[in-house]
Amino acid sequence: METSNIIITVVAAAVTLIVGFFVGSSMKKSAMDKAIAGGKKNAEAIAAEARKKAENITREAENITKEAQLQAKETVYQAKQEVEKETSERKKELFSLEKRILKKEESLDRKFDNIDRKEDDLGKRDKELQRQEARLKEMETEVTDVLEDEKRKLEEISGLSAEEAKNVLLEAMEADAKHDAGKVLKRIEEETRSEAEQTAKTIMATAIQRYAGDYVAERTVSVVQLPSDDMKGRIIGREGRNIRAIEAATGIDIIIDDTPEAVILSGHNPVRREVAKLSLERLITDGRIHPARIEEIVLKVEAEVERGIMEAGKRAVFDTGIHGVNPEIQKLIGRLKFRTSYAQNVYAHSMEVAFICGVMASELGLSAKQARRAGLLHDIGKAVDHEVEGPHATIGGELARKYGESNKIISAVASHHDDNPDSILGVLVQAADTLSAARPGARREMLESYVKRLEDLEKIATSFSGVEKSYAMQAGREIRVIVSNHSVNDEGALVLSNDIAKKIEAELSYPGQVRITVIRETRAVSYAK
Repeated sequence: METSNIIITVVAAAVTLIVGFFVGSSMKKSAMDKAIAGGKKNAEAIAAEARKKAENITREAENITKEAQLQAKETVYQAKQEVEKETSERKKELFSLEKRILKKEESLDRKFDNIDRKEDDLGKRDKELQRQEARLKEMETEVTDVLEDEKRKLEEISGLSAEEAKNVLLEAMEADAKHDAGKVLKRIEEETRSEAEQTAKTIMATAIQRYAGDYVAERTVSVVQLPSDDMKGRIIGREGRNIRAIEAATGIDIIIDDTPEAVILSGHNPVRREVAKLSLERLITDGRIHPARIEEIVLKVEAEVERGIMEAGKRAVFDTGIHGVNPEIQKLIGRLKFRTSYAQNVYAHSMEVAFICGVMASELGLSAKQARRAGLLHDIGKAVDHEVEGPHATIGGELARKYGESNKIISAVASHHDDNPDSILGVLVQAADTLSAARPGARREMLESYVKRLEDLEKIATSFSGVEKSYAMQAGREIRVIVSNHSVNDEGALVLSNDIAKKIEAELSYPGQVRITVIRETRAVSYAK
């Protein structure tokens, strides 16, 4: 019984399992069928959508293709139009060029025809000219023969050859010209001498009387005294490093020779030479001489010298009573303190010229301040003439223009060494400059050059005919020429003095001016018995 129950139970379970299996399988199949149907629908929808997109893409591609074809056709059309236009223009240009060429050819043909006609005319003229030349030669021969005959007759009548007659005529004309020129010069000189000479003497005498400047002599090289000759070795230093450092820092050559207890400083720049002198003196006093100390001392001395230059310039401006002077010009004036000319200190010379100019301007009723300004600035070119090429007067004029001086001052500074200054102010500066430089003791010259100048002056004077003796006087400022009474008349003496002056100007170089005095003396001697 139990066994049958178990079998029934087992069979029931097996049937249940089988039924469940079939039921599950049918349900699963049904679900799968539904899923497959849904998938087919989705696939069909996707396919339909893909077909639509493909159709859209195809239509867009067709549109793009059509647009591209249209653009290509348009481009081809435009290019064709441009080519046709350019071709048309080229044809027009070629047509115009062809017309111009044809015109030029016609013009050239006409010119060639004219040239041919002119050549024919020239040929005819040439033949005519040849005939005329032959006729002229015949006439010249006839005239020459006639002149020769007349000349021989004249020579026979006068007893002189043609060359001798020519020389006699030229000498007579030259003598007459000199005589007439001498009369004119003498008349002009006599007319102006009475007033001009007296006025000039009065003005210059007043100027000299009112101002007598101190004379300052400066040397062109500086000498530094040493406590002993042993100091020379310390200045030179080990392997010359100290002396090289001094020369490099100052730009001045140091000459150490056999001169006892002294070294010489040589250089074109007077300011640098002064810096080198003061620096070396301080180094000797201090005793510490080495490159670092040298550079330190030189820098300090340079600063002190620059301050001194500026102070000297300000003092000169203040002493002369002028104002509104550019600081750079004041600095240039101060630099003149270290500049000499013929051993005359240019700073003191400029001050002296300024005062003399002021006095002469006052006597003439002109502006004394303007005259002193021109006198003070007349030599500022010498402050930089070792650095800038050109005459110091020209350099000074450029500096005055650069720093805003008036045209009158510029002209007076630039022309103070010209033969004919541009203005009365330039004349005053030139006169004051000459007075300051030419007064006794203002300038020193070597004896050899002094004697040589005197000999040259006398030699030039005696080279003229009619001169018996000549004497150079007043340190070469005047030369007196004694002429023969029979060879030179009064008018000829005046001409002779001008000729001597011109020859001196052409052949000699000298400061200031030279006065030429020609003396013609007539003596009548009789005896009473």
